[in-house]
Amino acid sequence: MLESFFGAFLIMIMRICDVSIGTVRTILVVQGKKYYAGLAGMIEVLIWVFAIRYIFQHLDHIQNLFGYAIGFGIGNVLGITIEQKIGLGYAQLSIISRKASAEIARALRHEKHGVTVLPAQGVTGEVSIVVVIVPRKYQKKIIALIESIDDKAFITVQHSLPYRGFMHGARK
Repeated sequence: MLESFFGAFLIMIMRICDVSIGTVRTILVVQGKKYYAGLAGMIEVLIWVFAIRYIFQHLDHIQNLFGYAIGFGIGNVLGITIEQKIGLGYAQLSIISRKASAEIARALRHEKHGVTVLPAQGVTGEVSIVVVIVPRKYQKKIIALIESIDDKAFITVQHSLPYRGFMHGARK
């Protein structure tokens, strides 16, 4: 009895590991980091093969299936959490502030981030769109800075894959 629950626990741990690695691998693929993605994929599949091998050897233990499913769910949560902590790649923030666009741009430039300010027309009249591309690991810090200046600023965040050009502050 104890052995069969140990097997389910082992499967769950293996699934947590391989799904977490798979989540990070997917981000590496999107970021174009093919060699790291390949290495992560190799480790991910190796762990998965060991897990599935154990399951097929013990198909009569239903708890193994639950270990597999629980590990998959936890692995997704853990993989996303790890990726958010690592903060791979870049994010483009577009900021619209009714009252403080110039001040936000100044503060971002003071922090050594390249900023582009675009004129725009909103429902209430003329506004400016402040655009900044930052490493994702600094995204929360930048948003906190923006909100400290204008807590009602409209902020959108998109994945960004810089293609060419100068990234101000990239040599920090």
